[in-house]
Amino acid sequence: MNSTIELKNRIIHLVDNADDRLLRMLNAWIESYQSNESSIPEWHYEELDKRREKHLNGSSKSYTWEEAQNKIQKAVRK
Repeated sequence: MNSTIELKNRIIHLVDNADDRLLRMLNAWIESYQSNESSIPEWHYEELDKRREKHLNGSSKSYTWEEAQNKIQKAVRK
């Protein structure tokens, strides 16, 4: 595994030779990392919690992985 110094040197080299697209991507990642905000909205987590609760208490239909695959394959064939 690379040491921290090796990683920093590699990143510096990449940035020094980066095109505009890569620099924009890196900048977006840095801003996201610094803001420490999730790109997933809170309402999405709330919905997942509701669905999980329904699954756990048996009020929603659940499928095995094999059942899900079969349903998907049938839907794609239509």
